[in-house]
Amino acid sequence: MLLFGCATAEDVRILDRENQRLYAQLQQIQKERDSIKKEVADLKNERATLKSDLAILRAELTTETKRLQADLLLRLENLQSEIRTLSTGVEDYKEFIKKSYKEMDRMKGEIEGRVRILEERGKAIEEKNKALEEKSKALEEKIKETGDRLKGLNGKVAGLTSKPKEVEKPTREAPSEIKGISTGAGDLYKDAYGTFQKGDLEGARRKFEAFLKQYPNMELSDNAQFWIGETYYLKKDFEKAILEYEKAISKYPEGDKIPAALFKQALAFLELGDKTNAKSLLKRVMERYPQSDQAEMAKKKLEGIK
Repeated sequence: MLLFGCATAEDVRILDRENQRLYAQLQQIQKERDSIKKEVADLKNERATLKSDLAILRAELTTETKRLQADLLLRLENLQSEIRTLSTGVEDYKEFIKKSYKEMDRMKGEIEGRVRILEERGKAIEEKNKALEEKSKALEEKIKETGDRLKGLNGKVAGLTSKPKEVEKPTREAPSEIKGISTGAGDLYKDAYGTFQKGDLEGARRKFEAFLKQYPNMELSDNAQFWIGETYYLKKDFEKAILEYEKAISKYPEGDKIPAALFKQALAFLELGDKTNAKSLLKRVMERYPQSDQAEMAKKKLEGIK
């Protein structure tokens, strides 16, 4: 019994030590679990931070893209010598723009997949700017190649050239343009058109631009864009007039000002001494819009070009 009692006490001590060891391990495991929980929380916070950085990066990219687009438009307006080599590839030009936007969307997708290197976003933005600059150069080359066709865009009202009888037609046309239009839009358009008729070309241009800013896609939008081109034409700034007429065509392909815009660009190119493109445009008006008022005027004008 004594020996048995001794053995039992020894076993108890062994069990106590084992319990202490297991308890210590349990404590260590709990510490490790708490540490893992903390790491998980830190990872969640880091993920939220990365998402915020990504949103900032997207905003920066959008801002830079808009700036580059604005720079591109400015270059287009200053390329007077290149404009004379533009062709009639408006559809190719529009398709190229669509591809550019698709490429930008693809680039945004790549940025989302590179969250782990957000600390280098400054460098990434610089690379994207370089890529967009290359696209701008490519676009300029494309515009050069399609120049002859783009030059083929002309204006509707031949009367707004140097001939007084051609200036009178828009006056009779204006009231019918605002029929069925809401009072606010109609009044704003009528005010801009009235300013144009009074000969205040700068004031009319500002009012038409304000109208387009407020109503960019309505029935009178293509008309307003056309009259902006007319203000430049009457100021004899034929290069800018060509660009504004082109906007009336590309932005409003279903508008009724297309034959007018095409015809007036032909006249503008004649003023610039570019008879080749002027003839091409006049022929296009006759072929594509044979029932329009401009078709007959184009025929007469073409017969007078030597």
